[in-house]
Amino acid sequence: MRSGESAGVASTTPVGRLAATVERLRREVRAAQAEAEGRALIELAKGILVERLGCGPTQAARQLAELTAQARVSPLEFAVEVINQAARDRMSEVTDAFLATATGARAELDAAAVRLRAAESGALAASDAQAVADSLLEHALRPLGAVAVAVWAAGSDGSLTLAGSAGFSAAEASRWRYVPPDVATVARRGLTARSDQWIGSLSETGLPTVGRQVYPDGGRVAVPAGTGGRIHGVLEIAWPTPLEPQPPQVVRQVEALAELCAHTLETYTPRQDPVQDPRVLPDAAELMDLADGLHDPALVLVPHVDDSGQLVDFRIQHVNTRFLDPAGRPRSVVSGALLLEAYPMTAGDSELFQRIERVYATGEAFRANRMQLTALVDQVPLSALADISISRHGNCVLLIWRIEDETARLASLLQHAQRLGRVGGFEENLLTGGITWNNQMFDLYGRPHTSPPVPLEDLPAHAHPDDAVAIGRFLRTLLHHRRPASAAFRLQRPDGVTRHIRVVAEPVLDTDGRLFVVRGAYQDISAQHWTEVALAATRDQLAHTEQQAAERNRLALQLQHAIMPPTQAPLRVPGMAVAVRYRPAETEQLVGGDWYDAVVLPSRMVLLCVGDVAGHGIEAATSMVVLRNALRGLAVTGAGPGQLLSWLNIVAHHLTGAVTATAVCALYDPDRRVLRWARAGHLPPVLVRGAEASPLPLVKGILLGAVPEAVYEEAEVQLAPEDTLLMYTDGLVERRDRSVEESLTHLLTTARTAPKTLDQQLDRLLTYSKSDTDDDTCLVGVRVV
Repeated sequence: MRSGESAGVASTTPVGRLAATVERLRREVRAAQAEAEGRALIELAKGILVERLGCGPTQAARQLAELTAQARVSPLEFAVEVINQAARDRMSEVTDAFLATATGARAELDAAAVRLRAAESGALAASDAQAVADSLLEHALRPLGAVAVAVWAAGSDGSLTLAGSAGFSAAEASRWRYVPPDVATVARRGLTARSDQWIGSLSETGLPTVGRQVYPDGGRVAVPAGTGGRIHGVLEIAWPTPLEPQPPQVVRQVEALAELCAHTLETYTPRQDPVQDPRVLPDAAELMDLADGLHDPALVLVPHVDDSGQLVDFRIQHVNTRFLDPAGRPRSVVSGALLLEAYPMTAGDSELFQRIERVYATGEAFRANRMQLTALVDQVPLSALADISISRHGNCVLLIWRIEDETARLASLLQHAQRLGRVGGFEENLLTGGITWNNQMFDLYGRPHTSPPVPLEDLPAHAHPDDAVAIGRFLRTLLHHRRPASAAFRLQRPDGVTRHIRVVAEPVLDTDGRLFVVRGAYQDISAQHWTEVALAATRDQLAHTEQQAAERNRLALQLQHAIMPPTQAPLRVPGMAVAVRYRPAETEQLVGGDWYDAVVLPSRMVLLCVGDVAGHGIEAATSMVVLRNALRGLAVTGAGPGQLLSWLNIVAHHLTGAVTATAVCALYDPDRRVLRWARAGHLPPVLVRGAEASPLPLVKGILLGAVPEAVYEEAEVQLAPEDTLLMYTDGLVERRDRSVEESLTHLLTTARTAPKTLDQQLDRLLTYSKSDTDDDTCLVGVRVV
């Protein structure tokens, strides 16, 4: 069955006929509402003509009909034109701006003006915010593409109440009837920012709002609705799809509609729900009674607007009896004055005036501790710190400030400083015998606070007998010579505890130069005394330890120099030149385990090796001696370098306390000019041939002492005349801020420039080394001749 046939059948059924009747009646109601609103605008235009032309209603109606015919527009459109010309209000300004910038047929532009005036007429005639929402959506917002509108009323506590809505379902409106304070929503953003909030798509923000589930990607706008500097609520408008940036004339239309809502919200009284307690005081009288009952200074402020209705200041309606003016003026001078006149500096005092203005506009309370206030006294600014509380109650603002008493604060700070520093103060009148102690003095003496204070002349009886001389000198200087004095002594308390005390006192003389008062302080320095004792013992122990360490380092250095002197006579081998260099660590405490050896074996082979034992000090030096001598002894067996390192690994692991070390071992055959070599975790030798320098290809080999048994690979290198072979320890190249690869690249660059002699080349390598670890360095050079 086709859809047309289905609709025809449905209209013939009882349910279908009922639905058609309901739809027809709905259209008739909307038409009647539009006609009534149109008649209201026409009647308003007639009234304007009566006032302007000085004629009666009949003549005004005839004049309106003639002017409408001449203008060739509908009576409603001409009536709106008359109203705009006469009113010159915000709505007419918006209409003029829209007509001046919009493009399109004249009928369409006039229709837009009619819609705005119709929306205004409906809003002003509405009995509540719900009727306002219906009128705004029907007449002004649907033509802009909007599908729903919400009118929010702002509570004095910062809450939001849905006063009216259109386009949202009843269930959705009921769910959003109340938003508690501090809950972030789209409307809350407009309220707190006090400016228009245009949101292209709700998906761009995580803010919840009414109807978000129905239009998750739709655009929103939240405009504050306020009059006279006070924001009464927010107008929120919903679009079904993302909203593009709107032209200025549309933005002004929306702002004008928000002003219409503000007039309704100004008299709006929210329903008292269990979850809502606005606590709005009806007038300033009750707030003044509340302020008088507070224990803190308080001011009751009422808004002061200019002739145009704009908020410009607040009048100090009342100050309570505890109010203290920062400038010292009486309350009668302050009460009744304008806030900015009485306290002009509030405009700059941490934006205090702006804070008050914001609280009055939004209803959100403000509190701050130790906020700076400034008042003018004889044109001189005087500042004070105060705790501030600002809240709105009905149409008034309650400002509470508690100015900090500087004297009391300093006394409190002094009391805490004395307690933390364990300082007690006293004053003794020598004429009357009166003695004053603070609480800390009783605690230092270990006496109850109800017991009598101890006079100065009885001080020796409470001190250790060995401190009698120091106490006597203190009292003689203070009482006899009448000069300030101090002393350190041991105070013996009744509970058997001995405390180390430092006392400082000064005499106070009368006008005749006679001593009559002594005042001073005691300080418990027991912790400092025992700290000094511990430090003295630690210094003695450290000096002994340093002496032992210096002796150990001296022995390690002597042992190292005995085995490997920094300068050594060159090795005489036919067909080759051998040179060695050893550079000790710059710091004696870093005497290490680097070693080298170059010796001709009985087989006429030349043993070349370098190594590095982990660690520093005498342990590393003695381990180095063991490994170096063991390798010399093993080399006479005629074994190859790989086998020699395998045996040396056993020595390192089992016979030297499980030390670890790296090494390179090589055997050179002068007759064949062949070098056989192996490595144990060490950097490979560098071969310099002509203008090129490169490390020998790596062979496998774990460091010595890491495992009980290990196998080391060997490699052979055929050398040629004028070739130079360099073997070295990591002290030559190691840097803290670079990798080993970067340091090795620098070494190869330096080695490519070969001086005439081998000794000069080794000295050059040491000179241009960029190592910064202060480690010792071994360097062995071999040049084939």
